[in-house]
Amino acid sequence: METIKNRRSIRKYTRQEIAPELLNELLETAARASTMGNLQLYSVVITRDPGMKEKLAPAHFNQPMVKGAPVVLTFCADFNRTTRWCECRKAKPGYNNFLSFMNAASDVLLLTQNFCNLAEEKGLGICYLGTTIYNAGEIIETLNLPQLVVPIATITVGYPDESPAQTDRLPLEAFIHTETYHDYIPEDIDRHYCPKEALPENKHFVEINQKETLAQIFTDIRYTKEANEAMSSALLQVLKRQGFM
Repeated sequence: METIKNRRSIRKYTRQEIAPELLNELLETAARASTMGNLQLYSVVITRDPGMKEKLAPAHFNQPMVKGAPVVLTFCADFNRTTRWCECRKAKPGYNNFLSFMNAASDVLLLTQNFCNLAEEKGLGICYLGTTIYNAGEIIETLNLPQLVVPIATITVGYPDESPAQTDRLPLEAFIHTETYHDYIPEDIDRHYCPKEALPENKHFVEINQKETLAQIFTDIRYTKEANEAMSSALLQVLKRQGFM
């Protein structure tokens, strides 16, 4: 529990390689995660080769840790393997639909979180790249992913070469609901978000971006309506192309 409480994203790594045996042990143990129907609807692409990291980097907005980490892991929702199994066993698969994608995406995220927790327990540092969904089409091309396989999460892994401060988190009461969901009134928002907004780093963030509130950083700069709609459209096209819609 202490490892999770103290976790932080690591973006700078030493040159020490991760032993294949250790990586395999972590992935094998992570695969004890819950999974729909015990089907394990996921695959993981391990990237160590510098040339392949170079090819992957643009899909992740050329964030330096993609090329700087000894290992890059692309966690994929995968109904291809299960479909092939069914076809080889005189069973007729029906997994080319959105529900199947959601089931596989849920499976792979459970695997991903398990892996991250286990890796940190072994002294490794990890960074979750949210860019995977944004540029899934590019990653599919780079990694030669077949139909019914979609990249969901990318994790850079290595031995830490930094110890950054932890980022803030909302208090427990901000996201826990007892028995039923009760919506937030303005007083609730103030109580939950004012401490976050008052942090010096967040106030500085607002100032340098010439905004009035921290929320405007997210709506006007980081995750705009226009960008969300464009990426949503691109993701839907990827799901169609990969056979899930």
